[in-house]
Amino acid sequence: MEGTSFYFEWEVKLIEWLQTYIGNFGVKLSSFFSLFGEETLILLVFFTMYWCVNKQAAKIMGTNLLIALVLNPFIKNLVLRRRPYMDNAGIQCLKPVTSDADIYDISAQGYSFPSAHSLNSCVMYGSLTTVWKNKAFKIAMFGLVFFVGFSRITVGVHYPTDVLVGWTLGLIILLVVPFIYNKVNNKNIFRIIVFAISCIGVIFCRTEDYFTGLGAMAGFFMAIPFEEKYVPFKETRHPVACVLRVAGGLGLYFLINTLLKLPFSKGFLANGTLPALLVRAARYMIIIFILFAIYPIAFIKVDKMMHKEGKKSKD
Repeated sequence: MEGTSFYFEWEVKLIEWLQTYIGNFGVKLSSFFSLFGEETLILLVFFTMYWCVNKQAAKIMGTNLLIALVLNPFIKNLVLRRRPYMDNAGIQCLKPVTSDADIYDISAQGYSFPSAHSLNSCVMYGSLTTVWKNKAFKIAMFGLVFFVGFSRITVGVHYPTDVLVGWTLGLIILLVVPFIYNKVNNKNIFRIIVFAISCIGVIFCRTEDYFTGLGAMAGFFMAIPFEEKYVPFKETRHPVACVLRVAGGLGLYFLINTLLKLPFSKGFLANGTLPALLVRAARYMIIIFILFAIYPIAFIKVDKMMHKEGKKSKD
């Protein structure tokens, strides 16, 4: 099996002890908390923040998250640490990363160090505490981040050190990136430098998650100045409008993703070669650019229609 194996003995004993006493309910609870670190829910939260709640804060949040999405596989492809259950017979894989693939297929299940769920949840939900600074909300968010990371240990897909490093990297991003972002006057130069550094991984990264993050970063970094100049939409707190924006965005995300796959065979898209991975990056660049630069045009048109209808009803 490819990859490297290293761990502390206490890590293995802790996972084995947890899995001995967790029971079926504990597995279900861990799987539930894992959802808060997965792509779909994080997208849902971010779409809501950007399109409905606080666009300016979401720009920093998106930058934080995209750096995390690139940094995690960047490190994983350097360290190449196998997952705990792959090297320890006493540890079970209770929730595979890819459910329809062999749990020992490392190309499908990915590497272990650091934990993407821990890093991404720390960045996403930690960023929310800069918008809502209520003490109870902060406690809830950091509690959520803790249980997301803890759940990954319990189901046997991460060592405790994977999770601890994921949290540490998340905290560093939360503290350092916004500080630099707010100090730099020319945000486009900042984005270009971040993207250029992120591209170094093309040399050695051969996993889909890196190229997904890199493509998404390119799309978002191009979309921000485009939207600011040509499509300066306004957020909305209207419940119906917010639901429509987010639901429409999710639907558009999956539609464009499906359409962009059509010119290529399934075999090509899944073969893991550099051309296939670059196509994946280009696909996500297009998707994210459309969602954040073009799709908001619909918000402006709908807002104008609603404004006209409101005036007619008053007349």
